Amino acid sequence: MLARPDPAGRAEPAVREVVEWLRRRKVAAVVEERTAALIGAAAADGVAVAPGREMAARADALVVLGGDGTLLSASHLLDKPVPVLGVNFGTLGFLTEITMPELFPALEGVLRGEYRFEERSMLRARVVRRDEPEVVGDVLNDMVITKAALSRIIELEVSVGGLFVSSFRADGLIVSSPTGSTAYNLAAGGPILHPALAAIVLTPICPHMLSNRPLVIGDESLVEVRLRAAREGEVHITFDGQRGFPLDRADVVAVTRSPRTLRLVKAPDRDYYEVLRTKLKWGESTARR
Repeated sequence: MLARPDPAGRAEPAVREVVEWLRRRKVAAVVEERTAALIGAAAADGVAVAPGREMAARADALVVLGGDGTLLSASHLLDKPVPVLGVNFGTLGFLTEITMPELFPALEGVLRGEYRFEERSMLRARVVRRDEPEVVGDVLNDMVITKAALSRIIELEVSVGGLFVSSFRADGLIVSSPTGSTAYNLAAGGPILHPALAAIVLTPICPHMLSNRPLVIGDESLVEVRLRAAREGEVHITFDGQRGFPLDRADVVAVTRSPRTLRLVKAPDRDYYEVLRTKLKWGESTARR
């Protein structure tokens, strides 16, 4: 189990409630270290406590309490496709779509092996560096190359499957999975993709040319991005907004579909389009009062 504090203080009682619910059913709970600190629990209290990766390795199912950012953090810990229940304390999230009242019925279904889920694809980004080991990271949402706060427009050369696509003069580039299409990609004017599609989205951020539009390609493709014009320290790469570092001009970023997936448990009576309607407020009246 993994949780992060929320401003309303709902995380602590929710974690305690889940641990007690599992204990009554004689199901062992393994709690991530920071989550255990949140409730003041320790191994001596009869609660198994482990670092994040060890907790994920021991889990047969993972309960994530918090927002979409918390679930993104959890996705980086898992190396196997176990059921993941993303629980949102407030309104629905694009990833954490299970509400607190829905948690225990959904968890009961997971324990019985009767639950709906979506196998979400992930992307693998490799940063190939001159005279240094390459850096590899898997992302559920996106890999983003962007300029530093005060730098000028950067120029990126993009190829797909070894074929040159274009050079983008822009503030950066988003390489997104279908799951991530409703994240930064959407805010940058990219399209919404159904999460079951086998696709990758390339979305330039504030391109200098208005003719530079988002591009959707098959996820069997190899995407390569090279810096054509940038000063040292001007360009950064981030993985799901969780970690990142500066890029050097000689670096090459290669993105492919990852062999890893995330098995996201669905709310019993809610579909993807309902989540879109709720989050994006589709159909609501825009008339002024």
